Amino acid sequence: MERSFFSVSVRRPIPALWQWIALILLLERIRSVYSDSNYLIGLGSYDITGPAADVNMMGYANTEQIASGLHFRLRARTFIVAEPQGNRVVFVNLDACMASQLVTVKVIERLKVRYGDLYTENNVAISGIHTHAGPGGYLQYVTYIITSLGFVRQSFDAIVDGIEKSIIQAHENLRPGSIFVNKGEILDAGINRSPSAYLNNPATERSKYKYDVDKEMTLLKFVDEEWGPVGSFNWFATHGTSMSRTNSLVSGDNKGAAARFMEDWFNKKIVEGDSLEEDEVPRRISNIIPDIQDNHHELLELAASFQSPSGQPATNIMSASKRVRSAIRQAEKPTFVSAFCQTNCGDVSPNVLGAFCIDTGLPCDFNQSTCGGKNELCYGRGPGYPDEFESTRIIGERQFRKAVDLFNDASEQLKGKVDYRHIYLDFSKLEVTLSNRTGASEVVKTCPAAMGFAFAAGTTDGPGAFDFKQGDDHGNPFWRLVRDLLKTPGQEQIDCQHPKPILLDTGEMKQPYDWAPSILPIQILRVGQLVILSVPGEFTTMAGRRLRDAVKSVLISGDPRQFNDNVHVVIAGLTNTYSQYITTFEEYEVQRYEGASTLFGPHTLSAYIQEFKKLAAAILSGQSVESGLQPPDLLNKQISLLTPVVVDGTPAGVKFGDIATDVPKNSTFKRGGLVKAEFWSACPRNDLMSEGTFALVEMLQGTDTWVPAYDDDDFCLRYIWSRPSKLSTRSRATIEWRIPSYATPGVYRISHFGAAKGMLGSIRHFTGSSSAFVVS
Repeated sequence: MERSFFSVSVRRPIPALWQWIALILLLERIRSVYSDSNYLIGLGSYDITGPAADVNMMGYANTEQIASGLHFRLRARTFIVAEPQGNRVVFVNLDACMASQLVTVKVIERLKVRYGDLYTENNVAISGIHTHAGPGGYLQYVTYIITSLGFVRQSFDAIVDGIEKSIIQAHENLRPGSIFVNKGEILDAGINRSPSAYLNNPATERSKYKYDVDKEMTLLKFVDEEWGPVGSFNWFATHGTSMSRTNSLVSGDNKGAAARFMEDWFNKKIVEGDSLEEDEVPRRISNIIPDIQDNHHELLELAASFQSPSGQPATNIMSASKRVRSAIRQAEKPTFVSAFCQTNCGDVSPNVLGAFCIDTGLPCDFNQSTCGGKNELCYGRGPGYPDEFESTRIIGERQFRKAVDLFNDASEQLKGKVDYRHIYLDFSKLEVTLSNRTGASEVVKTCPAAMGFAFAAGTTDGPGAFDFKQGDDHGNPFWRLVRDLLKTPGQEQIDCQHPKPILLDTGEMKQPYDWAPSILPIQILRVGQLVILSVPGEFTTMAGRRLRDAVKSVLISGDPRQFNDNVHVVIAGLTNTYSQYITTFEEYEVQRYEGASTLFGPHTLSAYIQEFKKLAAAILSGQSVESGLQPPDLLNKQISLLTPVVVDGTPAGVKFGDIATDVPKNSTFKRGGLVKAEFWSACPRNDLMSEGTFALVEMLQGTDTWVPAYDDDDFCLRYIWSRPSKLSTRSRATIEWRIPSYATPGVYRISHFGAAKGMLGSIRHFTGSSSAFVVS
């Protein structure tokens, strides 16, 4: 007899019905694991490379380190997390040495015009990865732009424009989604470059930690409700100094490289469904060019029919490189964005083989990092020594591989409020209450900014010159005389900064305008159980540990229902502005480079801890914070001595884009080989080619169609620009392609794009190509 579904279900539900209901509930639960509609998430990324010629690089303060080409491009990467009807926070990670107060001010001004009060200095954090291979001149204080011959408007504008566009992208990509957090250790990507200072910290404190640097990476995985994973941001401590102080190619160093690898890996995984092989670094264009038959004789004949043409005017120089970058993206889906952010890297070097004397090959002096009394002979060695590009790749790859592991295994979901607190403080005269050993309290003060003698000694990542040494707590008479020509520190300042012997009293130097900051921002961003501490400098390992522990203690003790032992506190270093280093009191006493560069005196860290605890308490109580202070906007006071491009020229009978040194005719290169082509070119400052390219490797499809394959944002392609002398109008561009092991066999050529400046200031774009060659 037939039974109606209704009658059966009313009188006696069949087991199958409950199984379907259970399955639906299970699927809904699985869906909810990967989707939390309490958050809106959006990510964005934009080119901030800036001028790749003539501009001093920021980081090493080496006047001879002038940009002359590209290793790979620099980017601003952004995430926004918002409550649908509530707070939101913005975090921007820059492939730059550090954030700049002036950059932050101008970005916020632009956001206000576009979005009103939606994005302000309170909920926007802008952080630098600390590469020492990016164009300088974008900070506003004199100390940080001396070697760049003052302010460089082109550097500044490229960074401000790129940050704004990356935030706009992230804002327009806001969609329901979820965030997962994961942690893990990387044991071989950083060592302590000032171990003698670290050892001055109390033994009882040091005994709590297994290592003298932080080995832990904290990673966020962003999952769009519809599209799935759309990005990841992580924080790990290691300096951006795999590229040396003599490198002249613009580069994101190891963290920029790691970001490239991660983004390429994800795109390759989505398109091809591949997993990461043990010996494989993912490539940018894995799915652009199909495999073809490797008929070597036919390929040689085909290549021979494409000889180098003369240079040609170019009307749309952007389209080729955009095709390279977009070929593996899925239409409509947000671009996957991966950022490798900086944290408390102050005393952490990526040169993990240690520091050695370049004259003897022996280890440097432990306490002062000298060789026979000379600091300029002591250099750290990266894992690819003596090849700095290889060291950059290796340290980048080690971070990338750990990030992939954490990304794949991330299961702890962020849940809870989105919140933030921000305040400006005058660090030149902060009162700090300390507890002494007897339990009594005393009030101390921070000092106006000053740099010690050991600052000029540099570090093992980039030693200084003359006879300066790390660990110098006395100074010497000659350099005191030189110092006094600029500014003689008063006795109160000398006492306040003790035991630092003052080399430059930057906080009290005001001509032609401020040499150093005094008003600094500190900031907390909260997303559920993740708390980001935005700090305007480089905390050493132990200084960072103390700050994190102090904030975590306030949060857990203040509201154990919201915060418990699973609260994740990370430091975002070099954020919103820059004020050099922050050491512990004990490390400051040793006066190695980091202590000598702790601007505001021995109690700087205590001041940070005190003020961050106040911000954490305000997060708990829901109270707002305000100081009434604002940093100066010194844009209209900036001085620039960098000469502009006057005119570009070529020899008689030569066009821009003509080949100067061609690839050998009828040549064949094996994968792993090096191909070079040299072109008559023009200064790359004429057009930064933002989101474009100066260099391109193209592959022949069929018999007459050239397909873009690699551009100047690829790790395997280098664009090197040179001129015979500073005043010469003539210049050349050498493009080097290190053929990857995964390159498809076929016919290739190298192309160059540029822009030349005419006598009347007009800009003419051009392009040129090498003769074709075979890759087998």
